[in-house]
Amino acid sequence: MGRVEGVIANNMNITGKIKECIIIGDPVEHSLSPVMHNAAYQELGLEGQYVFKAERVKSGEVGKMVNRVRKEGVRGLTCTAPHKEEVMQYLDEIDPIAKKIGAVNTVVNDNGVLKGYNTDWLGTVVPLEKVTELAGKKVALLGAGGAARAMAYGVVEKGAELKIYNRTVEKAKELASELGCRAGSLDEIREVKDCNIILNSTAVGMGERTGESLVPEKYLTDKHIVMDAVYVPLKTKLLTDAQLKGAQIILGTEMLLCQGVAQFELYTGEKAPEEVMRRAIEEPLLVCK
Repeated sequence: MGRVEGVIANNMNITGKIKECIIIGDPVEHSLSPVMHNAAYQELGLEGQYVFKAERVKSGEVGKMVNRVRKEGVRGLTCTAPHKEEVMQYLDEIDPIAKKIGAVNTVVNDNGVLKGYNTDWLGTVVPLEKVTELAGKKVALLGAGGAARAMAYGVVEKGAELKIYNRTVEKAKELASELGCRAGSLDEIREVKDCNIILNSTAVGMGERTGESLVPEKYLTDKHIVMDAVYVPLKTKLLTDAQLKGAQIILGTEMLLCQGVAQFELYTGEKAPEEVMRRAIEEPLLVCK
């Protein structure tokens, strides 16, 4: 933990020329994005040029935050839940992939022109493709929010057969119709036992819902690959249950890392030091485990 704290401390000694990058969300206190990005800045000797911070911004206040980005010349704005869709209306340009996904998690400020991107889909696809071919795989996605949009786009783009399960079926159907896949209720969750891959995009498993899972243990098998977007705790109940059944699991830190690598390169134009970023996010979670 000492090394991570040192990264943050070093970035407190900054000059007026510093380029700020800020992650906004509600809540946002749990985010490890500042630790990850600041560690990368230090590794590349950029700590005197960039600093990455976190700020809690409530729904309805995103427009005010975007105005601040313009006024103060903030270099990058990272959006986490629940702001990935709301932020789009305030931007000058939106990358075609982000437009198709319908959510933005990365905003780059180029001399006052704000362009929105989505790197979350890479955070899903890159870790999955390290362990399996996605084309033709049957995938179950839990949730239909901003993160789900990116996860759904990624696997469908790679040729997977996707079904989205959500508490509000209408929202799942809306997303499914946009991407040409299927949708259903969480009441149909037993169907996941016949899938190859299970993805959780919801907040179930963290915060007040730590220790909970949307998938009953009896539906998990050793044939599954299970990925969770939640990374605090490091292993959610879903991942723990899946691992006990012999399934292959992908930690939420891998999604955070892979989307963060792409984001770092958009903000800085530098190649991201991936292993340094991985260690920066895993070390505090292992200490707290």
